[in-house]
Amino acid sequence: MANIKRNMRAGAAVVLVSLALAACGASEDAKKAETKAGAKAGGGASSQTVSVVVASLQNLPRTVTASGTVSAWEEVPVGAETGGLTATGVYVDEGNYVRQGQPLVQMNDALLRAQLRQQQAAVETANANASRDQAALGRAQELKERGFLSQASLDTALANQRASSANVAAAQASLSETRTRLSQATIKAPVSGLVISRNVTRGQIISAGTELFRIVRDGRLELDAQVPETDLALVRSGQSAVISSDQIGETTGRVRIVTPEVNAENRLGVARIALTGGGFRPGMFARARIQVGDQPAVTVPTAAVLYRENRAGVFMLGTDNRAHFQPVTVLSRTTDSTAVSGLAAGSRVVVAGAGFLGEGDRVTVAPAARPVANRASAARTAAVSAAAARTADAKK
Repeated sequence: MANIKRNMRAGAAVVLVSLALAACGASEDAKKAETKAGAKAGGGASSQTVSVVVASLQNLPRTVTASGTVSAWEEVPVGAETGGLTATGVYVDEGNYVRQGQPLVQMNDALLRAQLRQQQAAVETANANASRDQAALGRAQELKERGFLSQASLDTALANQRASSANVAAAQASLSETRTRLSQATIKAPVSGLVISRNVTRGQIISAGTELFRIVRDGRLELDAQVPETDLALVRSGQSAVISSDQIGETTGRVRIVTPEVNAENRLGVARIALTGGGFRPGMFARARIQVGDQPAVTVPTAAVLYRENRAGVFMLGTDNRAHFQPVTVLSRTTDSTAVSGLAAGSRVVVAGAGFLGEGDRVTVAPAARPVANRASAARTAAVSAAAARTADAKK
């Protein structure tokens, strides 16, 4: 009997082990089938839970960024009108600010002053001769009226008087020319402004027409900002701008003019921005941020903008909740939102979890967070329910 009982126990154990193995095999088959079904339904894509926002169209302050070279608003070259004279004095240097009419260079005018005295004497002589001939003409006319002088003698006296008057005019013209040349011996500033170059030294013989100085009129500088043709239509005269340089810092400016031509090679236009201050100098490189006013733009959360292969973009969701990378161009950026182009308003954009997605991944959209008031109401309801349950248990 004992042997029979032992054999029965052993048989039962074998049956139990067999049933357990069969159950494990069935469980593994069920898991494999479920995995295959899931793969077939999702196409092998990710099932990550993400948060989604809708891209909206807003009017935002738009800034156009450009860069260029600082130049003079108007450069005035200063040269000598009278040549062949020696510079005896140079009164200004580069970097000096001069006023209109201020002497810049004095040339040797000794010869011109001598010629001036000579011309003054010639004018006096001509005036004396003209007075003499005018008196002779008066006497000749009187004698002619009395019949004591022939017509030929009167004509001669009249011709002499006219010649003397012409000599006076010629002498006065020569005197005026000499005075003008004498005044030109002192080279003066034609405009007020900043002297940026000097090409004359004391003792130098100056030739007529040679550029001696270059003056920035009124000391005004401007930035020749190179603006892309896509943004050129937004820039207009009178708009404010911030000019910055790594060496100088920042200053303000205002767009003076936008040139009507676009460079055919680099597709850039030029906006000339007048600077209102700062230590900028002609030839320096600077950047400009031009405030072009409020412009409609599609905005998305800044966290939604990613960079793939050095290109900015966002992950959009289609109707099937699959993620597709959409390249965009960043127009402006803040901590919370970014204005972009290349994206339609109303598009669903992935925010949280976008950095872990790939092209075509299927995602699960997380439900929107409930408002704070609803969460507080739910918490109060749960507290009341818990208190009622404790009261019921106490009564029991």
